[in-house]
Amino acid sequence: MSEYVTAVVPSQDEGMTTPEPGLRRQVMTYTDKLMLVRHRMEKGWVGARHSHPHEQMVFILSGRIQFESPAGKFIVGPGDSFIVLGNVEHQASALEDSEVLDIFNPYREDYAPKA
Repeated sequence: MSEYVTAVVPSQDEGMTTPEPGLRRQVMTYTDKLMLVRHRMEKGWVGARHSHPHEQMVFILSGRIQFESPAGKFIVGPGDSFIVLGNVEHQASALEDSEVLDIFNPYREDYAPKA
């Protein structure tokens, strides 16, 4: 592309991984400071309660997600967004088939494609 723009990564369902039942993931673009990840969750999926040092910005493309943290529970839907600060324990579950975009800072080495 150029020194100002990285390569285009097309959204491809067939390129998604399945890190756990009911969850599909596609790592989109990333640098060592930032990572964009697309997640698809099947209705009824309940993610493991976890934390990570990365700040996470979440944007809901479709469906409805219930999110829980020490601050409480809330439900988000299409067009909603929120931020999860680093090291905050949290859990998400899909109330409907859902798709979200997650942005992590810095990038997640554990999500990065293996060379």
